[in-house]
Amino acid sequence: MLVVETIAKIRRAYFGQGKAIKEISRDLGVSRKVVRKVIRTGATEFRYEREVQPQPKIGPWRDRLDEMLAANEGKSARERLTLIRLFETLCGLGYDGSYDAVRRYAKAWRKERGGATASAYVPLSFAPGEAYQFDWSHEIVLVGGTTVTVKVAHVRLCHSRMLFVRAYPRETQEMVFDAHDRAFAFFKGTCSRGIYDNMKTAVEAVFIGKDRKFNRRFAQMCGHYLVEPVACTPASGWEKGQVENQVGLVRERFFTPRLRVKNLEEMNAWLLDQCVAYAKGHKHPERPEQTIWQAFEAERAALVACRGSFDGFHAVPASVSKTCLVRFDNNRYSVSSRAVGRPVEIHAYAERIVIRQDGAIVGEHRRSFGRGETVYDPWHYVPVLARKPGALRNGAPFKDWLLPSGLERVRRKLKGADDGDRQMVAILAAVLTDGLTAVEAACREALEQDVHSADVIINILARGRDPAPAITVLTPDALRLRHAPTADCSRYDSLRRVS
Repeated sequence: MLVVETIAKIRRAYFGQGKAIKEISRDLGVSRKVVRKVIRTGATEFRYEREVQPQPKIGPWRDRLDEMLAANEGKSARERLTLIRLFETLCGLGYDGSYDAVRRYAKAWRKERGGATASAYVPLSFAPGEAYQFDWSHEIVLVGGTTVTVKVAHVRLCHSRMLFVRAYPRETQEMVFDAHDRAFAFFKGTCSRGIYDNMKTAVEAVFIGKDRKFNRRFAQMCGHYLVEPVACTPASGWEKGQVENQVGLVRERFFTPRLRVKNLEEMNAWLLDQCVAYAKGHKHPERPEQTIWQAFEAERAALVACRGSFDGFHAVPASVSKTCLVRFDNNRYSVSSRAVGRPVEIHAYAERIVIRQDGAIVGEHRRSFGRGETVYDPWHYVPVLARKPGALRNGAPFKDWLLPSGLERVRRKLKGADDGDRQMVAILAAVLTDGLTAVEAACREALEQDVHSADVIINILARGRDPAPAITVLTPDALRLRHAPTADCSRYDSLRRVS
């Protein structure tokens, strides 16, 4: 094959210096046929590409290898086999050729298939406040020295390209609600349309075309924020390409190298700062004269005003055990003892758990995301102590119970008494009627007088209560005296003399 330098020499000798073909052939050591080819074609480079690749070994296995490559390509990225594994499988079926032949064939197969399946797309344009896109990603971080996988919610305004990112321990529906609530609070408004994929927390059924059956609670949230939800065509991520690109951008800029934080609260505060810093430091892709933040500030006027926060909980029915516990998400939470024996409804929020019975709250806790944990509120068990005061000493809910300083000092002093548990239970029961602040003040007053008896503390509470106003009695006119009696003690002396 002629190199580019030789072709250039032939062209310069013939066209520039006017040499004959025979002379050029003799000087450069190439045939006159080659010189004529260069002169007549006018080409400055010649390439040879083999039209037919002989495949003596792999030829009989082409159909089988095509099936294996097609099946492997249809799998998710994590489940795909490497070419080495495909080669080993093919050898197990009787193939006796080399791995290099399989590699070359697979490369040509992908090239041919890529040309056949390549798709063209139409660039999308959105008006201010028209739409936002939502998606999830999974990122690996170090939280408190432990490697964990967090679920990251991504929200992106399609017009200004403003991004919002927040991490959660779960990808459940209540997390979706919380992410929307915080994103809209940050944007100070929302858009008229939301673009989603077909996530199970939003879509219950996928019908033909764009028709979807959305989850009832998700539809409630969209109705609250005046958003029209739109679900993408399955396996068509380009329909929400902005947020898909945001996932890669955030992973590269925010989570690489691996993020190290103390807790999720610290991580989310840092992520929000990074979103603002990125928006202020980068140009808008379609309007380079503006930064993303400037485009976002201009878009804010077109956003739909938020009508307050959505009560974004996930409701689950539950039963209450005899130990005043309900089970949710592999953990147990205590409820008031009066709820035992009747069903309750758990309202799971992103960060807390609220348990209701007949509309009234019977328990509220900070949510735990571990497994097999039990979260107690000791005050839920105080009414039970009235019947079983001995449980105060060894009861699981009362271990490591942090009481206010006055109550704690009284508790320590009563431990030595024979009926100390019973007296302490009486003081704790008073909290349910008089309030913790009043009981704590009564304990401090009793301790100042160098006493700690339950009777004294309860007496102080009784004296501190405001007396009820006197009842006003209205006397009818018919019962009023016309002549007021006069006091005359001598009448009693007359009675004494008569007797």
